Amino acid sequence: MASNDIKSELESFREQWRAEVQSKAPGSKTRPQQTVAGPSSTQHRAQHRTQPKSQPPKPQRSSEPSGKQQSAAGNKVPQHDSDDEEYVAHSFDEPAPVASSALPSQAEASEAEIGEPVSALEHYEQAVEREAAGNLGDSLRLYRKAYRMDHRVDLQYRKKHFPQAMAPKPAPSQPNPSNAAPTVPNPAHHSSSDPPAKHKSLKELITSFAGLTIQGAPPEVEGVPPPPCPISTLPDEILVHILRDVAAADIASFVRLARVCRRLAYLVATEDQIWRRVCLGPEFGFGGMHYRWQTSVTWGPPDPEEDEAVASGPHNVDGDDETSARLQQDAQDLVPLTPAERAARDRAEKQATTLSLVRDLYSSSWQRMFRLRPRVRFGGCYISTVNYMRSGQASAHATTWHSPVHIVTYYRYLRFYRDGTVISLLTTSEPAEVVHHLTKEALVLHRGGAMAHLPSLVMQFAYKGRWRLSSGRDYPDREGGEVEGDVFIETEGVGKYLYRLDLSLKSAGKQGPRNNKLVWRGCYSYNRLTDDWAEFGQKNYKPFFFSRVRSYGIGE
Repeated sequence: MASNDIKSELESFREQWRAEVQSKAPGSKTRPQQTVAGPSSTQHRAQHRTQPKSQPPKPQRSSEPSGKQQSAAGNKVPQHDSDDEEYVAHSFDEPAPVASSALPSQAEASEAEIGEPVSALEHYEQAVEREAAGNLGDSLRLYRKAYRMDHRVDLQYRKKHFPQAMAPKPAPSQPNPSNAAPTVPNPAHHSSSDPPAKHKSLKELITSFAGLTIQGAPPEVEGVPPPPCPISTLPDEILVHILRDVAAADIASFVRLARVCRRLAYLVATEDQIWRRVCLGPEFGFGGMHYRWQTSVTWGPPDPEEDEAVASGPHNVDGDDETSARLQQDAQDLVPLTPAERAARDRAEKQATTLSLVRDLYSSSWQRMFRLRPRVRFGGCYISTVNYMRSGQASAHATTWHSPVHIVTYYRYLRFYRDGTVISLLTTSEPAEVVHHLTKEALVLHRGGAMAHLPSLVMQFAYKGRWRLSSGRDYPDREGGEVEGDVFIETEGVGKYLYRLDLSLKSAGKQGPRNNKLVWRGCYSYNRLTDDWAEFGQKNYKPFFFSRVRSYGIGE
């Protein structure tokens, strides 16, 4: 009996031991849940950290679970907006149409939400984005938080987004030691028998493409005839004619043809008759520029009396009576002409001026003239962002050691039209909320605050106006191209006043596009009743920068 009891106790002990071992083994029921949840959360964080960036810096997303992000998204609006990205890029696209098939699911929407910054680097990245978008108030607040968390956060930002600039430069190698005898030969001169490769300049590279032809695509399968390429069999005369029509329709598409093949790159860069057509044409060239007023300020037919009165305007502020008299005489000479005769006269003068300038100033290069000669761009609008600080009022119920400061941001918009008219708008609304409504139709629709329920209500503050470029009549003491480059704008004003804007066409950046910047020269008001001019101070007058808006097309 005793032996049976001992065996039963041993069996019970073995069963308990097996059960305990199985409960602690990796194949238990509770452990797989943890092992499955762990990689998924790690993968979720990795997806957030490795999300592709359209524009650096992109604010990092929170590593909280998706459930917390959904609850937070329901209570707080994300600070980052995709419209700010478009404004930083200086290009505005068509607003995306809302379709049921394009709407994201709830899970995708929760992943698209951008969480609040956590680390100092995330605060710094969002501050850089806000500063680039013009929101200095938010950027200043984020900068302060970032530096309070880490006073060396700027170095972390540079290492992350500009690693090449932060990398230490290698020390120059010295073939011979400093204590070597002068007779020891330098091995650098004998390390290679091949001469150093000579880099070709852009002009030499384009010239080397002269004898090339357009090559068709190779066959998809070896032994099969290649697909047809009809354009490769066209004579150069027909090909140039096609390219000329493309340039007249869209100059940007014509320039992008240089990326197709070397033969087209050679034709785009060297075919001067195409660039001549572009420069003389009214679509994108100087045939569409205006050096006289084409309309009245209110977009009606030209009023010679108004032109004569305004011609004696801001120049008198500087004491230039001779220029004012010359402009008045020019306005009187146009009175007996019909609109068709005036248009023919302007067209002949512009063509004669263009032909003379291309020889004297641009070395007979039509491409160089199109790039460098001042001209107004119609495929977008010019935007001026103004930021200034205003002192706030301290709290009357608490003692503080600091004075509150308000950072005020507002924008000026100018959109030029080919018929000589312009729209001027001063508002606090951001560009993404304005540029698609900056049209003549919206201005007329909201005249006097009408149709207040529409999103384009911001156009109730817009003014009608007209524009022209400077010419030899404005600066008779200057020569050649020095007379060009200034833009004169006259717009409606409050009540009895008319506003005059004097600007200069400049270029922002050395390698970027030209004529994308307007610098202030002066701003005046004209009293129609008393015939008096007054000058505004230019304390908060910032330059205009061109932003392309694709919905404008070619700016008709």
